[in-house]
Amino acid sequence: MAPRSQGREAALTTLLICPDKALGSELARALSEVRTFELLSELRSYPQAATVDIRLRQIQPEVVMVDLASDLSAALEVIRAVAGCQPPVHVVGIHHHSDAGVLLQSLRAGACDFLSAPFEAAAQREAAQRIQRLRQPEGGGDQEFGKVIVFTSTKPGSGASTLATQAAYALRRATGQRILLADFDLMAGSIAITLKLNATFSVLDAVERSERLDPATWSSLTVSTNGIDVLAAPEAAQLETLETSRVHDVVECARAIYDWIVVDLPTVFHPLSLYLLSEADRSFLVSTSELPSLHLGRRAVSLLGELGFEKQRFQMLVNRFGKRDNITIADMEKIFGCAVAATFPNDYYALHRVVTRAEPIPPECELGKAIDRISALVAGLRDTRGKAASGLMETHPALSES
Repeated sequence: MAPRSQGREAALTTLLICPDKALGSELARALSEVRTFELLSELRSYPQAATVDIRLRQIQPEVVMVDLASDLSAALEVIRAVAGCQPPVHVVGIHHHSDAGVLLQSLRAGACDFLSAPFEAAAQREAAQRIQRLRQPEGGGDQEFGKVIVFTSTKPGSGASTLATQAAYALRRATGQRILLADFDLMAGSIAITLKLNATFSVLDAVERSERLDPATWSSLTVSTNGIDVLAAPEAAQLETLETSRVHDVVECARAIYDWIVVDLPTVFHPLSLYLLSEADRSFLVSTSELPSLHLGRRAVSLLGELGFEKQRFQMLVNRFGKRDNITIADMEKIFGCAVAATFPNDYYALHRVVTRAEPIPPECELGKAIDRISALVAGLRDTRGKAASGLMETHPALSES
């Protein structure tokens, strides 16, 4: 999760996990009166442990309140999962009445406090004060952290790595800031090969050193090229699963050093991709206009919806799209079930030069213009026509058949 700004006096933002509708309603009414806790969202069922971390990174609450009355065993599993997340999120158990046995079990599972109906104002304030004291050691300065932009594909070979690489170059041209291009595709990462880089270390080395990363160590792990730093994928394909807490530490360290972190991921269906989508400030799904890729795109959008990703959390890009393709933007949007944010032309000549010379794509070609446009929008700059870039992409593609 991206670090929250510190030093503000406000209610503790809260996620409520409460299958008991009556208990949830009573709590919501009590919280709205006292305003020490602010409900961001409510889940009406206990989430699986595997999805808890993703949910927390989407909603980014400071506190999670868990219904201990409906199913104590399931509730304790949720508490353990939340308590194990990094950075830590504080858990408050809730119940219809004060039960010493339930309270003790919830505290042992990792909860830091307990509230029972009728959720009196004094009890709420005391719980909030205790949580605020627990949070104080985590406070820091007002350091500006870098933004994480991730690219993942609906199908291997869709060109996500190329778009990620060229977007990193474009961001460097547009902002002049520090850019990291990180290749997290452990099985088929090819950015270092494409850019003809001799990378001694890889993302695996960064993960292994996650607890002791500093600017000097980070500099030794990366390779510089054309104004950006590259953290390469391992040279040999890796089947191992990375610990998400270590990946989080690597990303947070990069945020502290770089202004922009552009991440190339395996396909969207890979667990690592789903995790880093939840870490990102901006996420792009790359498809092509070929039928298999389109259908996998629809499956990806459906999966992300099931996992709780709202559609504004990610944007669909269609690569290698041409006027001669027997499909329209509207057709593709119907298949995906979401808007197409931008399309990119099939420019074999420009890409051949890029691969041959291992250099940024020329900004004057059509593909270069499309990439510059998307990078300007990401950076909040003005586009090539002098219009202010909006926070979200235009609903019409950057390069379409119109």
